[in-house]
Amino acid sequence: MATAILESPTTAFDVEDVEYLRHGDKPLLARIFKPRGAGPFPAMVECHGGAWCMSDRHTEKLRHEYMASHGIVSIALDFRSGNEDPYPASVQDINFAVRWAKANARELETRPDLVGLSGQSSGGHLAMLVAMRPHDPRYSAVPLPAGSPPQDASVRCVIMSWPVINPLSRYRHAKRAEASANPPAWPKSIIGRHDSYWRSEANMSEGSPTMALERGEKLLTPPAIWFQAHGDIMHDYKDVESSFDGNEPQRFCAAYRKAGGSIALEYIDMERQPGASPDLSKCGPMFGQMVAFIERHVRA
Repeated sequence: MATAILESPTTAFDVEDVEYLRHGDKPLLARIFKPRGAGPFPAMVECHGGAWCMSDRHTEKLRHEYMASHGIVSIALDFRSGNEDPYPASVQDINFAVRWAKANARELETRPDLVGLSGQSSGGHLAMLVAMRPHDPRYSAVPLPAGSPPQDASVRCVIMSWPVINPLSRYRHAKRAEASANPPAWPKSIIGRHDSYWRSEANMSEGSPTMALERGEKLLTPPAIWFQAHGDIMHDYKDVESSFDGNEPQRFCAAYRKAGGSIALEYIDMERQPGASPDLSKCGPMFGQMVAFIERHVRA
């Protein structure tokens, strides 16, 4: 099982859908990309993008295949959509999924201490938010099944691809773009999805990793890496309401380091059209950097 992007894969892998959580009559599935052979392998719980309201576990399969082909368990999640379930519903699902992965580590060919989080766009935001607040009682409100070994949602590392790291800033950025003399097309849908998921600017502020750091909250800061495409005006822009002298990626990284965390910001050459999904078939070099990051921070 391989695609053109899987350059020099070292490991064959299998793919399986597993129900990891159920809300009433609604099952939530995880697609498990598991390397063959004897583990334990590092494992990444993967959070898809889609402005908190779109997409599913199938969306970013090229990344999941690449990870599995290089000896990393990739756990691609479905979680509740902001179209029906506002913040913090999806955060609760992802927090649960990390604990579920740890509780089922033997079956997943990993160990509880080898689990990380990864996400793209809004999924990158969700991954970082869960990693920074693994013990928040709002986020850990869904208990593991009776008899499960106790686990928390702390992780070894976080990988983010162009995350919406500051929802309030991005919301107001989109509002300003929409109100400009010649508004582009992308703000309308972005604003609507922010409204659907967050419901208020107060929630956007409270759920912003950037603003949580700047407020001085007590947060965990596991090793992290941020991949950012050049010229991406939806994720890499200057917040005119902030006194920070730099764009939002630099602002977050500065706050993360000030809080004691280690984070790398890697710019990549990849064309990004506002409002359009990126072409992951051109992301082989980035995926290779992700594997190297996991090798450094998880496999050891």
